[in-house]
Amino acid sequence: MTETLNDPGSAAGINWTDLKGALLLFTVDSVEKDIDTMYGKSDAIRCDVVVLDGDQKDEDYTDMLVFPKVLQSQLRAKVGGQKVLGRLGQGEAKKGQDPPWKLELASDADRKVGMAYLDRTAKAPF
Repeated sequence: MTETLNDPGSAAGINWTDLKGALLLFTVDSVEKDIDTMYGKSDAIRCDVVVLDGDQKDEDYTDMLVFPKVLQSQLRAKVGGQKVLGRLGQGEAKKGQDPPWKLELASDADRKVGMAYLDRTAKAPF
C-alpha cells in the first residue's frame, strides 16, 4: 500500500483578496463562538477550503476560521461536515466599509469541476 503524506496547513490563513473569482469548496465543520481577535470577540465558521481553479488551484486550507460575516451566514446552515461550492465574490460596500466577501452560486460547469474533485479525492488513499 502506498501512503500519502500531506504538508501541514498554513497558520497564516486565507487571503480572500488573492482568491477573488476562484471556485472554492468548503467543508463546514462548526461555529466557534467568542474568539479573541484584535477587534474584540467574534464568532467564526471552522472549515476546510479547497481552491478548485485559478492561480491557487489545488491549494488546501485545513481547519480554517472564516470571519467575514456574509460568508459566515452562507455557511452556517451547513455545519456538520456538509460541502458548499461557490465562486468567491464581493457584495456592495456600505458607506465607509469594504465590500463584504460572499459566495456566488456555482454554474453547471463549476459543479462538474466540484464533483470531479470529490470523485478524485474519494478514491485517493488517506
